Amino acid sequence: MTQDLIKARKMLAGLNTYLKQDKILPATQALYEAVVTVCKNPLMKAERAEFEKLIQLGLEHLAANKLFCQYYPLMVPYTPGKERDLAMTLKEVFGEVQRGMNDEIKLQADDMAGKHDAAMLRAQAHIEAKEIDKAREIFDKLLAAAKGDTNLVADIADRLIQAGQFRDAFGYLQDALSRDPNAMHLYNRIGIALRKLQDYAMAEQYYKKALELAPADEYLWFNIGRLYIDWAKWDKVEEAANRALNLQPGFDQAAKMLAFARKKMCK
Repeated sequence: MTQDLIKARKMLAGLNTYLKQDKILPATQALYEAVVTVCKNPLMKAERAEFEKLIQLGLEHLAANKLFCQYYPLMVPYTPGKERDLAMTLKEVFGEVQRGMNDEIKLQADDMAGKHDAAMLRAQAHIEAKEIDKAREIFDKLLAAAKGDTNLVADIADRLIQAGQFRDAFGYLQDALSRDPNAMHLYNRIGIALRKLQDYAMAEQYYKKALELAPADEYLWFNIGRLYIDWAKWDKVEEAANRALNLQPGFDQAAKMLAFARKKMCK
C-alpha cells in the first residue's frame, strides 16, 4: 500500500473522532480527500474491499451526526466502484456545509453586535441619568466578554469623558494600557482625562510614552500643546505647536495655538 493510501486510511479511520466533537467541516473534508486519493491510486482486491467498507462506514457516521444533518439533510449516495462520482458529490457537500456554517457564524456575529449596541445604549442612558455605577456595571460585563478589546475601552472612555466622568474614564484607560501599552489610540484619551483632572504631570508622562510610539503624529503634538496651555507652560505650547506645523504646515488650529502661545509669552 502506498503512503498516500496509508494516509487516506488514517483519514477514514479518524473520521468519527471529528464527528464526536461535532467538527463536521474537517470530517467532510477528510472523507472527500480520502476518496480522491482512492480514485488516484490503483488498488489490489483486498485493499479495494477495505476502502469500500471504510468509505461506507464514514458516510454512515456523517448521516448519523445531527449537526451535519442540519447543514446537509440529504443522504450521500455511494456505489462501490464509483468513487469518482462520490468525490464530486462530497466536494459539493463540503461547499454546502461550509456556506451553512459561515452563514450561521455571520448570524451569530450580527446577534452579538446587536446585543452589544443595545447594551451600550442602556449604559449611555444611565450616564445621562447620572447613574454612573449602573453604566459601569454594563461596561464591565461588555469588557469581560470582549477580553480586553481596546476599541471598546476607547468607546467607553469617550462616553465618560463627554459626560465629565474623567476619573472613571482614566480608570478604564489606565487598566487597558497596563495590559496593552502599545494601544496608541488610548493615549490621547488618557491625556484628556488627566488634563481635565488637572493632573498635568501624569498627563505629560503618558504623552511622552505616546510620542515614543508616534513621534510624527501632528494631532498628538497639538493635544500636547493643549495640555501645556492648561498648565500655562507657554514655551512648551510654542514647541508643541511648531512640531505640529512642521508635520502639517496647513494645520490652522496649530497655527492659532502658536500665535496664542507667543502672545502669552510677550506679556
